[in-house]
Amino acid sequence: MGIIILIIAAAIEITIMVLCVKTKSNQNKIRSCIRLIVFGIFVLFVFISLIQWSFRWKLLALVLSILAIISCISIIRNNQDKKIYKPVRTIFKGIAMWLIIVIALIPALIFPQYKEIKITGQYKINTAVYTYTDNKHVETFNDKGEKRKVTVEFWYPAEIKDRQPLVVFSHGAFGIGTSNTSTCENLASNGYVVCSISHPYHSMLTIDTDGNFTMVDKSFVQEIVDVNNSVYDEKTSYKIEQKWMKVRTDDMNFVLDTIISYAKDGNSDNIYQLIDVNKIGLMGHSLGGAASAKIGRNRKDIKSVINLDADLLGEYGFKDGEHIINQEIYPTPILSIYTDDMKKLLDGVKDSNFIKHRKMLADNTHDAYEVHIAGTSHLSLTDLPMFSPFIMRMISNQVEKVGIKQKANKFYVVETMNSIVLKFFDYYLKDKGIFHPKSIY
Repeated sequence: MGIIILIIAAAIEITIMVLCVKTKSNQNKIRSCIRLIVFGIFVLFVFISLIQWSFRWKLLALVLSILAIISCISIIRNNQDKKIYKPVRTIFKGIAMWLIIVIALIPALIFPQYKEIKITGQYKINTAVYTYTDNKHVETFNDKGEKRKVTVEFWYPAEIKDRQPLVVFSHGAFGIGTSNTSTCENLASNGYVVCSISHPYHSMLTIDTDGNFTMVDKSFVQEIVDVNNSVYDEKTSYKIEQKWMKVRTDDMNFVLDTIISYAKDGNSDNIYQLIDVNKIGLMGHSLGGAASAKIGRNRKDIKSVINLDADLLGEYGFKDGEHIINQEIYPTPILSIYTDDMKKLLDGVKDSNFIKHRKMLADNTHDAYEVHIAGTSHLSLTDLPMFSPFIMRMISNQVEKVGIKQKANKFYVVETMNSIVLKFFDYYLKDKGIFHPKSIY
């Protein structure tokens, strides 16, 4: 839609310039009328939802509103064509106006309007945002000596009054808490309380409930890039990865303990009264998936785990210059959904212990699954390909080590993933249905 508006704006400005040049006049009245008509069409399109009102259109709406007001004043005062016609000024005015529209359309171009992912559940969805203060941990990403604050967003079914399973989600490295909103919404519409954690300084942007902004830590981003590009030796990379994992698992354990505490407190907010603390699942993308799997191994109250395209870093150790892999049976049902990126990386590892570990997971008596969605890259298992193809390409080109491009339809990928996720949690958290996924989709 942004591109279409940009083309229409260019056509309008070119038409006005040509008319002015041909008639050797400023055509202020026609110019003002066109501005008013364009503003009216924009309002109509918003009203009929052809343009879905959101942050992406607010700057354009402001520009069109200002132009409409100026045009109204110009028509009322009847100040038409009083300035001497100058072709250079006419051309400059047309180009300047088009550039203003380009700037106003930047949000819509970077975050284009897209069709909504299908929600399969019967329940309407409510949301809530909280910021928790972790009094046991001082923030290590700055030197202010403050306690670490973690912001979470909930999606939950509006009509349900009895307790439902809880799913806690952790985003990828410098992702955002809303990176998998469509998945969270789909679960909530099917009767789950879903909590997504925004990890400060690991998230590209965190906004707490007081309106404070926290941007991603630059050194963390550089570490991710360097590790992906094999800048460090194996021992150094391992130490850095485990440092990341500690930040994530500390946050997740803190959030889990906080939610469970509130759920057991009869005086807490209504949302906590909807949570069944005996049915908790974890889900995460990339680094968040690795952290979820580690928590799933260590906590007995976790009933199932979904790993979205992560190497299971929590299963590794390092001794005598070599990686060692946990040989103990994984205690929790776990589903790993892999893209071409991760599948290529994992299948390329020839280490016998690593192969044995994957086989152990596959033969796990507590149920472990690997699913591969073909034609995908690492970020395909988020909403980013739909939300911002521009940022998707930028991140893929600069960060991803394997660099496989997405070929599968982005809507098919997310809807397929959401369907698998729902069936897995339904089976292991609700004792509902069956779960026999294909190995490749």
